[in-house]
Amino acid sequence: MTRRSCAIYVVGIICAHLLIVGIGLVVAQVFRTLMHNRLKKEIVLVEGSRVFESWKKPPPPVYMEFFFFNVTNAKEFENGAKPKVTQVGPYTYREYRYKDNVSMVENGTKVSSVGDPTEDSITTVNIPAWAVMNKLKGSFFKAPMVSLWMSSLGSGFFTTRTVEELLWGYEDPLLARIATTSPDVEKVFGLMYKKNGSNNGEFVYHTGEQNYMDYGRVETWKGQSQLTFWTSDQSNSINGSDGSAFHPLLQKNERIYIFTPDLCRSIYMEFEKDVEVKGIPAYRFTPPRSVLASKEENEANTGFCVSPKECLGTGLLKVSPCRKGAPVVASFPHFYLAENKYVDAIEGMSPERIHHQTFLDLNPTTGVIVRANKRAQINILIEKISGFPKTRTLNETVFPVMFLNESVVIDDASAARVQKLLLIVTLVSNFPLIIVALGAIMLAVFLVLLVRARRQQTAGEEDTSYTPVKDKDKDDPQNGTYIGLTPKVDQ
Repeated sequence: MTRRSCAIYVVGIICAHLLIVGIGLVVAQVFRTLMHNRLKKEIVLVEGSRVFESWKKPPPPVYMEFFFFNVTNAKEFENGAKPKVTQVGPYTYREYRYKDNVSMVENGTKVSSVGDPTEDSITTVNIPAWAVMNKLKGSFFKAPMVSLWMSSLGSGFFTTRTVEELLWGYEDPLLARIATTSPDVEKVFGLMYKKNGSNNGEFVYHTGEQNYMDYGRVETWKGQSQLTFWTSDQSNSINGSDGSAFHPLLQKNERIYIFTPDLCRSIYMEFEKDVEVKGIPAYRFTPPRSVLASKEENEANTGFCVSPKECLGTGLLKVSPCRKGAPVVASFPHFYLAENKYVDAIEGMSPERIHHQTFLDLNPTTGVIVRANKRAQINILIEKISGFPKTRTLNETVFPVMFLNESVVIDDASAARVQKLLLIVTLVSNFPLIIVALGAIMLAVFLVLLVRARRQQTAGEEDTSYTPVKDKDKDDPQNGTYIGLTPKVDQ
């Protein structure tokens, strides 16, 4: 066997082994499984893990934008006219979200505000007054007394306050008067009062060590595994994470759950589309209409009705059970995804998906949040209240007060780390394909060598001539021993 033949056989053997091994690994997904198992073990909430410190102290900056609805015809509304509002904002603050507490620091971190929150005034619903009136609804003794107090203090259905007062608190005269007889009543009111440097209660999370699907999932909140605000076990369930962590290896067909104390419930999000943020591929998840659908549209939401008479339509959630009975209604900004009647009831509403949608952009491999916008609107339910004669002229209205946009985009340093990790995952997971590619190259080389060897063999056969041996040549004793040369004769 010649060296060339040996080379061909060696190339063929190597080619066969590479293809068999590579295809086998691809079919069995061995390296992909190994990489995924590694991710499941690395992405856990334990000291020293890759994600623990960034989970405890998230590096990307979080911004809180506040938009207010300034009422321009308060007196006309009190006489039965359709309310008119204009949107004012944003007033933007930098938020520091540490797991031991949550702080929104104003000094040196306020950005992109349209004006000065200490100077800009907003006319809006007098939330303390409506909270008190709802609390005393039907009380034939206390309601008339508080009604007189409101008149003497000049505490009406609407109030004009600075943005800073509305957000961080002011002493309300009606609450101050009530506090003289009820010490448990807080004198100061603010939409974000006591939330600066505070927390939402103690959370207990799953680490994800036993099951990667439980990574970041809330086990208990304030020591409870079930809520007590609503009328069904399903509605009182605490499902999902707190919105800051999601398990790796996300699938497009799964529904992700988030427990949010601001809404006093868990909500869910579903896949919408593929996106890319700073070169990182991501799945966009967003709450569908069914999350805040009416009980007629989604029977599972029946448990969120405070009572059969206090069950609002699609797009709204009355959260008074966890707001000390105040008539607070949550929705998406400008009543996005809500019934048209709520939009049409207020002049100045214009819901748009691009501006008012809540969404999460998650990298499916790691579960890392690469971009997010949490948007929610605070409304007050205004209606006729027994014991308060001045409310008789009012039409029942879900009145918008303010909406916020909590946004975050992954920072460059974190994005670089995620990209590096994704590159490693891709290379390791696709290593069998590299083997198959090498096998394919070796197969091409093997075929080329075979073709060349065949051609050379054929050429050799065509250049060789054979002469029959005569009988006398066989008998010639010198045959095979001597070669006779005959001089060439010129023609």
